[in-house]
Amino acid sequence: MPDIGDLQKILGVTFNRPSLLEQALVHSSYINENPTYTSGHNERLEFFGDAVLDFIVAEKLYQEFPDLSEGKMTKLRASLVRRDTLARVSRDIKLGDYLYMGKGEESSGGRNKTPNLAGALEAIIAAVYLDQGMAAAGNMVIGLLVEEWKKISRQNIYVDYKSKLQELVQSRFQMTPAYRLVSEEGPDHDKSFIIEVMVNAKVLGSGTGKSKKLAETEAARLALERLGADFTE
Repeated sequence: MPDIGDLQKILGVTFNRPSLLEQALVHSSYINENPTYTSGHNERLEFFGDAVLDFIVAEKLYQEFPDLSEGKMTKLRASLVRRDTLARVSRDIKLGDYLYMGKGEESSGGRNKTPNLAGALEAIIAAVYLDQGMAAAGNMVIGLLVEEWKKISRQNIYVDYKSKLQELVQSRFQMTPAYRLVSEEGPDHDKSFIIEVMVNAKVLGSGTGKSKKLAETEAARLALERLGADFTE
């Protein structure tokens, strides 16, 4: 059997009932080959953990990004809780090394299979919730997903700055902002674009990015800052 003490250190959680963590690591194939094992496999915990994970991620999105639409929150949540993401996180912490599974499943590469890893991680989330409550489960989940949150942030998809700018400009000036390509530099595989956004022939923001879309987004973000500070018609 694996030593779950090391796994608790990795997770940052010391269980009051270690048996919950142990059960979260048991694949059904282990029970099939070890019928005298009485604690059961992790599939019920996996089911519960899926719901807890959805709530934790949804709450973080709702609290931290009040301008995000329902549709965008749904897409972001889906990207964070999908099995490929959970399996990638599980591989990072070498969760497969701690799984209890039958010899047949193990010989077929079961310790690295996406369904096994994602399911075990969901089961662990449920185990933490049952052992210590939502706050502890939330802290663990956010810690495990920290790099995934950073990736989303770098993609500039939390806030649709261009749409927000268009709404504000139309409301305040009854016109639509215009974007102008100022320059593009570098080889085709590594270009950099500079784009300005203007209203009534006045430049409100200048953005730089590896694509025109990213440069426009940055220009819109800076324009919103200026409109909120010192821009006058």
